[in-house]
Amino acid sequence: MNDFWQTFAQLTVNGIAVGAIYALVALGIVLIYKATEVLNFAHGDLLVVSAFSAWGLITVWALPFWLALLITVLGVAALAYVLDAVVIRRIAGQPQFAGVMLTIALAFMIRGAVSMLFGPESRNYPTPWSQQSTQVAGISIANLQLVILGVSMMVTLVLFFFFRYTRLGVAMQAASQNQLAAYLNGVRVKRVNSMVWALGGVTAAFAGVLLAPITLVDISLWFVTLKALSALVLGGFGSIPGAIVGGLLIGLIEQYAGVYMPDGTKDIVAYLVLIAVLIVRPHGLLGEAHGRRV
Repeated sequence: MNDFWQTFAQLTVNGIAVGAIYALVALGIVLIYKATEVLNFAHGDLLVVSAFSAWGLITVWALPFWLALLITVLGVAALAYVLDAVVIRRIAGQPQFAGVMLTIALAFMIRGAVSMLFGPESRNYPTPWSQQSTQVAGISIANLQLVILGVSMMVTLVLFFFFRYTRLGVAMQAASQNQLAAYLNGVRVKRVNSMVWALGGVTAAFAGVLLAPITLVDISLWFVTLKALSALVLGGFGSIPGAIVGGLLIGLIEQYAGVYMPDGTKDIVAYLVLIAVLIVRPHGLLGEAHGRRV
């Protein structure tokens, strides 16, 4: 029994750490969607850019981890801003399907550019906590997991206070709810939308730099987008708290499935959850139900 609970507790810690990454990615996607109504399928490729950029700064340029993280976050935020200002803005007012196809095309372009620049090989980079762990009540917690949790909580809290207490944050909320009304009240909607994309880039950069030491720096990091979409559906699409809750739950479910369910279940359980939620509770745990009479 002791072994069972120790294993369960270890899986819970691991699931929360991985789920925090999913929550960050989902948070970036939902921020962009709420502001511009564009479902950004290129968001996972910003993680790829972040991971490879951090690898170059840390291993090639020999920069300290935290400095490399700062430069990567600023660079990816600038890239996301430019993507909206130069490309996404051109399809404003078009059907949502246009945004889906455009971001899928951008995803392939970004992925191809990274592959040509860095090569397709997997790699890794050291962190100040790569081989360190902390023992808590008989549970071994990697220090990198603690850093992931701490940074994820910090980013979430900063975004909360930013949207609640700053003029720019309030303007972003206003633009996401009614762009025309926001424009008539003096909000520069186009610029605000680009800044929301930049914020989405910030969350992607943090997620990519923190996730890469666990899963390796690889082009396949974009797959995290699919896990984040499952988290969004589970938590409630369009709900920022739902993105966080959904990400944590998907991380936990994956870890439990990897031990307590048949081999291979861990790789598909997120998508099974997505299908089940769409059937049983389409608006998710924290989303609002919308019905239509016919």
